[in-house]
Amino acid sequence: MASGAHEKTASSPLTPVMEDYLEAIFDLDQEKKVVRVKDIAKRLGVKMPTVTSMLKNLNERGLVNYEKYEYVELTEKGLGVGAEMRRRHEVLLEFLVEILKIDHATADGEACKMEHALSMTTLERFVEFMAFIHRCPRAGEDWLDRFDQFLECGHQPEACKSNMASFKCELSDRISRDAEKE
Repeated sequence: MASGAHEKTASSPLTPVMEDYLEAIFDLDQEKKVVRVKDIAKRLGVKMPTVTSMLKNLNERGLVNYEKYEYVELTEKGLGVGAEMRRRHEVLLEFLVEILKIDHATADGEACKMEHALSMTTLERFVEFMAFIHRCPRAGEDWLDRFDQFLECGHQPEACKSNMASFKCELSDRISRDAEKE
């Protein structure tokens, strides 16, 4: 490959598939002593020649160290991308499961799709929103419980009004207690 072509490949943006490979290699490296082509193929549900082709591409980009019939290792740059993709996945998975109450299997697949598309700013806003819900005394777990009830009651206005009235009373009591503490 001509050096100009190599530089173009190395500097072009990573595709979602490349990011999935780096995340899979990162995960496998955390689980096993060594990462093999067959492990990656099994994890991603693809054939070994497909993995080999992608590893050559990632190797050219300086993201993995790979030679045919050898183990696969992430470079420092590849490790950074893999770790970031894992972090993004976990943040989104937690949001979908814990906040929106999506079943784990569905949420896992959706998080995988979403992790490639969100900006860092939006992802950090997800993190901040989850922290707010879990820590703020005026939102907190009660707020999530109310959301669960909303989902369970089938969006019936009368049930929601009843829940809202109860929530307003609890919130008023909390505000009064907070004011007394100050």
